Amino acid sequence: MADDVSPSAASTEGETNLTAPLLDPSFYADDPFPLYARLRAEAPVARNDTLGLWVVSRHAEVVAVSRDPETFCSSKGIMTFEIGSAYATPPTMMHTDPPDHTRYRTLVQPGFRPTYMRALEPGIRARARALVDRIEPGVPVDVVSELAVPLPLQVISDLLGVPEDEWPRFFRWSEAVIPGATDWPEEERAQLSMEMVTYLLEAAADRRASPRDDIISELGAAEVDGDRLTDAELGMVLVQLLVAGNETTRNMMSGGLLGFAGVPGEWERLAERSDASVNRALPLAVEEMLRWTTPVVAFMRTATREVELGGRTIGADDPVLMLYASANRDESVFGPTADTFDSGRDPNPHVAFGFGAHFCIGAVLARVEGRILLEELLARFGSIEAAGPVVRTASPVIAGVKSAPVVFGAQ
Repeated sequence: MADDVSPSAASTEGETNLTAPLLDPSFYADDPFPLYARLRAEAPVARNDTLGLWVVSRHAEVVAVSRDPETFCSSKGIMTFEIGSAYATPPTMMHTDPPDHTRYRTLVQPGFRPTYMRALEPGIRARARALVDRIEPGVPVDVVSELAVPLPLQVISDLLGVPEDEWPRFFRWSEAVIPGATDWPEEERAQLSMEMVTYLLEAAADRRASPRDDIISELGAAEVDGDRLTDAELGMVLVQLLVAGNETTRNMMSGGLLGFAGVPGEWERLAERSDASVNRALPLAVEEMLRWTTPVVAFMRTATREVELGGRTIGADDPVLMLYASANRDESVFGPTADTFDSGRDPNPHVAFGFGAHFCIGAVLARVEGRILLEELLARFGSIEAAGPVVRTASPVIAGVKSAPVVFGAQ
């Protein structure tokens, strides 16, 4: 009977109901932000009893969890379907904690150093320009298929030193391993995932035997105090590069362009600012594309001890889901315009790349690609408008956009 329910039990029951949509992949194909706003206002650290999971939706708590890997570990899973897992041999760097994560980071970071990433700019620009040149002003175009899918994958193909025509294959592999990204049968997804791992392991072994001028050889040769990545570890890093480097950058581009299309005059205002301050306007716009889209919706950590968070007591071994997408719309950080796309937003302390020890190692490359794409589009087009319904993926992990028709206007 209701009278027998204690206030605390009634509270967690209400929180379970409030967080229940987060466990349904179809929720993410619609507009999740009204629910995120309710969570921030009503239950910023909410309990979901169905999974024994805590959900943190405010910027402050997401940052607090992210900056404390000793208390909130990654090795017991980073996605909700991994609750109860443990990885002696991690599937990705993202599933490790210091000191193991520190070791990986130390060995991998040189391959992603800013000078190396920026040296890729001429090739990225050539790729972006070729794609942009195919777009006709005044004619509806799907920016997902025509820009956001091919560009990051072509760049990754260049990075890996593989033939250009491999990128469609990389696309299928990447889609196969993202939960909810497709409706492909599980057997097909598993087969594609195996193909990807086999391909990248073979590439890693090949570059160890015959180094080339590519990132596989760079990472394979990296050595710190006599320590090197094993072939299996190198393969793991390459899987992460292919999947994370593609999915996040692609959806930042498509979601960010939708942000421009949804605010009349915003594209024109960016063009004016970039003419006046080219070194600042475009990087700020890329940061807002990242915040607005938040390509990685959420990741999970597991508490290693009992701890207070946002006024609630998190138990040892309790999973904690960090809603990056909600944190990036937190009014207490981004003000009353948190739900508005503003390409001149400054400051912009978003957590689209994560925070702390697990801050995205490919952030520099994503920012370079986003800036160059904007430069090439601004050079040719004077406006951008929505041209039809947007189709989003039903994924609790990646804020994916399947189709985004827009019309670019001539200069």
